[in-house]
Amino acid sequence: MASESGTAVTAGPALRPLPRPREATRSAAATAPPEAHAVADASDGGARIAAIVIAAAWHLAVALPAVLRAGPGMAVPAVVAAGWLVTTLVGVGAALRLLRGGLPAAGPLAAALLVVDAAVVAGAGERFLFSTANWVWGGLAWFFLLVLWRRPVRWLLVMLAAHGTIALAAVVLYGATGPADLSRAAMYLYGTSTLPVAVFVGAAALTAQARDRAATAAATLAVAAEQAAAERARTERQARLALVSGTAEEVLAELAAGDADPADPAVRRRAVLAAARLRRLIAESDDVPDALLHELRAAADLAERNGLPIDLVSVGTPPELPVEIRRGLADPLTAALAAAEGWARLTVVAGPDEVVVSLVTPDHDGPDEPTTGGDWPVEHLHERDGEIRWTQTRWRRT
Repeated sequence: MASESGTAVTAGPALRPLPRPREATRSAAATAPPEAHAVADASDGGARIAAIVIAAAWHLAVALPAVLRAGPGMAVPAVVAAGWLVTTLVGVGAALRLLRGGLPAAGPLAAALLVVDAAVVAGAGERFLFSTANWVWGGLAWFFLLVLWRRPVRWLLVMLAAHGTIALAAVVLYGATGPADLSRAAMYLYGTSTLPVAVFVGAAALTAQARDRAATAAATLAVAAEQAAAERARTERQARLALVSGTAEEVLAELAAGDADPADPAVRRRAVLAAARLRRLIAESDDVPDALLHELRAAADLAERNGLPIDLVSVGTPPELPVEIRRGLADPLTAALAAAEGWARLTVVAGPDEVVVSLVTPDHDGPDEPTTGGDWPVEHLHERDGEIRWTQTRWRRT
């Protein structure tokens, strides 16, 4: 396509506009930053370890000695022992998943624990109904906690309700329906259920709170960083504007005092270069999809207004580049355009990891430029063969 001043521009794939600041703010508020998730995961990891330690301690230090002491006195000791072993395997599997950052398969493991619950209550028999040998009374709820970790709390309440139903059914079937037995059963169920629920809900609340606080802290730091970056950019821009304005003022002062001849090619080149740099500096603050091409087009338009026919060709979609990189790519070309004579062809070839800007003009008398150089990570090359001058800047992602 052609620019308003006649400069030919061949564009590559269309660029999508950058999101507006308000849209970006809403998007950031909708999802917590990675830092917040990391803090929440660390908090949740500590709670997982605590739950695993409690379940293991209860199962090994309380349930196992009680089962060994009761021994043959239970109705079906083998069933009780088998239930203890199955629960151990479920706990080990769930603990490994939790320690690795995953979640256990809640459905199958919860069903297996309920089967163990009913089997152990039956295997312990009436004599050990309220004894620690019937270890599912107090210890099984902690394994419910492990297999249902980070699931909705209602799942845990349903499991505890099923656990209480099994216990009350055993109380009724064994005829332990006296006031003292019923009070004991109620006390057992209340005492062995409230603490796991408190740990489950508390861990979820602490994790959510840690995520919220980390998200707030990250947002505060991001705002502070943006303010610092904006202030730094403003300071750098003012310094650069002072430098460019000083160059232009120097040329104008010499012309006004009669110390410089407007017909002198060197003076004209200095004036064009100062104007091109000032125009490109102004273009840096424009909110456009492709800032580099916009800045180069500003320099090309100024050169064409001074009578230089120029073609501007753009191929590819460049990545978003910081101002320092764009300056490194554009400044040598701006200087070369200010000295160009006859015609010029400016080419921008861009990809996600590399941007190359080239300028070809007829060779002419005048000061030469360095053959190599540039500030890393922007390379600057310049060559001439008596017929054309070729200037190139290249940026590569490292």
